[in-house]
Amino acid sequence: MSRDTQQNDKRRPDRAALVIAALLMVVAVVIAWSTASHAPGGSYARVGPTTFPYVIAVAFFGLSIWTAFEAMRGDFPEREHQELSPILWIVGGLAAQMLLLKYAGFSFATGLLFACTARAFGRGPLWKTIPIGIALSFVIYIIFAKGLQLSLPAGPLEHLLF
Repeated sequence: MSRDTQQNDKRRPDRAALVIAALLMVVAVVIAWSTASHAPGGSYARVGPTTFPYVIAVAFFGLSIWTAFEAMRGDFPEREHQELSPILWIVGGLAAQMLLLKYAGFSFATGLLFACTARAFGRGPLWKTIPIGIALSFVIYIIFAKGLQLSLPAGPLEHLLF
C-alpha cells in the first residue's frame, strides 16, 4: 500500500463538522416550517414576503449537505486549541451587561462589557479599562439618546448629568 492509501484509511469523519451540519439542517427546517406556518402574504405577486425566508432555508440546507459531505471525507483542516478564558470573559461581560442594563444604565453596563472584552483580548487591567469603557459608553449614550433621540436605558450617571 502506498502512503496516501494508508492515510486515507486512517481518516475518520469529523464529528464536530457533522454536528455543525446537523445544526445547519435544523436551522433550515425551522426557517422553512416557520415560513410555511405563517399566513400567506399578498398573492398578487410571485415574489412575496415568504420568498426570501425560503431562499435562506434552501441556502442553509445546501450548506448543511456540503458540510456533511466534507466532514465524511475528512477534508477539514486541523483546528487550533481554543482558549476558554477569553470566551468566558466575553460571555461574562455580555451577561453582566444584560443584567445591569436596566438598573445601572447604559454607560455602566456597556462600560463593564468593554472592560471584560478588553481583558479577553489581553489589554489593560480592569481598574483602567472600566473607566475608559464607561467614558466611551457615555459618549455613545449622548450621541444616540440626545443626538438621535433614541431610547437607551438611563442609570445614575445619565440621570445625574441630564
